[in-house]
Amino acid sequence: MMTLPFYVAFAAMIAAWLGRRTAALVLWAATLVTLLVLFRLHTTDSLPISL
Repeated sequence: MMTLPFYVAFAAMIAAWLGRRTAALVLWAATLVTLLVLFRLHTTDSLPISL
C-alpha cells in the first residue's frame, strides 16, 4: 500500500517529461492526497501497548 504514492509520483514525472502538464499536475495532486490518506490511517492506528 505504501508503494502507491511512489507509483503515482513516477507516473506524474513521466507525464511531465512527455509534456502533459495537466496530467502531471493531476497526478501530483493525487500523490499528495494518497500520502495524506496513508498518513491519516497511520496516525489513527491504535498501538497494542500494555503497561
